[in-house]
Amino acid sequence: MTTPASAPQLPFARPNALDLAPLFARLRKEGPLAQVTTPAGDPAWLVTTYDEARAVLGDPRFGKSHPAPEKASKISGAAIQSGPVSTFDDEAREHTRMRRMLTPAFSAPRMRRLGPRIEELTQRCLDDMERTRARAPHSPVNLGEHLSFPLPVQVICELLGVPDDDRELLRDWSVRIGALQGGTDGGNAMAEFQAYVGRLAESKRKTPGQDVISDILAVQAEDPTFTEHDMTMLAAGLLFAGHETTSTRIDFGTVFLLSDLTRRDRFAADPEGLAQSTVEEILRMAAPGGLGLMRYAREDVEIDGTVIARGDAVLVAIHSANRDEEAFAEPDAFDTARTPNAHLAFGHGIHYCVGNALARTEMRIAFTALFSRFPHLRLAVDPSALRDHSERLAGGLTAVPVLW
Repeated sequence: MTTPASAPQLPFARPNALDLAPLFARLRKEGPLAQVTTPAGDPAWLVTTYDEARAVLGDPRFGKSHPAPEKASKISGAAIQSGPVSTFDDEAREHTRMRRMLTPAFSAPRMRRLGPRIEELTQRCLDDMERTRARAPHSPVNLGEHLSFPLPVQVICELLGVPDDDRELLRDWSVRIGALQGGTDGGNAMAEFQAYVGRLAESKRKTPGQDVISDILAVQAEDPTFTEHDMTMLAAGLLFAGHETTSTRIDFGTVFLLSDLTRRDRFAADPEGLAQSTVEEILRMAAPGGLGLMRYAREDVEIDGTVIARGDAVLVAIHSANRDEEAFAEPDAFDTARTPNAHLAFGHGIHYCVGNALARTEMRIAFTALFSRFPHLRLAVDPSALRDHSERLAGGLTAVPVLW
């Protein structure tokens, strides 16, 4: 696949962190597919409309592996989710094994049982926010430092079985692994993290716990084809996806609620009653990162009269799909009463995010607790002044300064 010199390069410029890059709206009007250049400089197809995005995500002719990985388009220079994963002939088998390992650990019933612990951790984060404000009563508090980053990290670390003393190590690794142009440093960070997981796994083989890494090791013991590299890469993916995506959405959701004080007051008056529908609208509207979900065509596939050739890279722009005028009425309006709200924030099809129940549980508890404790919370800056981490795979806001 080659792209014309005029093909735009991802990530697209976005003047306002709360809005999509304006180019997405133009591309949707021109058709469901666009030729683009990835941050790594390689060609790819970009799917921008809802119906086609959902179709691609549910189509077994698209996967995460590539028939010739050395020839595959690179998505970025990040140390994770930057190119093909799995092996072409064994992708389905490996995916089935992964889901068999993880589905019980991240099931909705288990998340409900985990709820009280998440509530406890959330209240600790809010206590820390209050202490910080008390030390400097006139200074804003960065929500990211006290709630949106530490809470998801603590939760995913408990699930994985990472000791308390090691959790600060994960912040540095996460930033370096997810840098779009991480290069050698990102690779070094991934190697450091894999070595850490390897050491952690050794201790859990001797003394298994009630945690996901112990569950993974139990499967590995019965399946010699599941290598040490497979195990550490799976753990890295769980860590990255398990906190980065939730963290960014807590930040974005808070800003959506605070950017309209009438909206904030309505939510703060009944946070428990409104949390579920509010979380779903946040998931639809929040657009951290600007790339999309990565797929490769396993065979020639025609979409809207255009043939995507076997091996071509496809990026499914779920954020664009979630703002598609053909799928959602007034798609750029934040409407917590929106129904139905069949967004694609967690993907679709066999790769539908296994951690969706965990993310929803964390967000519901975080927003309920935050606005119950601080009903008059407000932004310390104009929302238009907020900036996004365009240099990171997961995106996110650089800071969310708040007062109360």
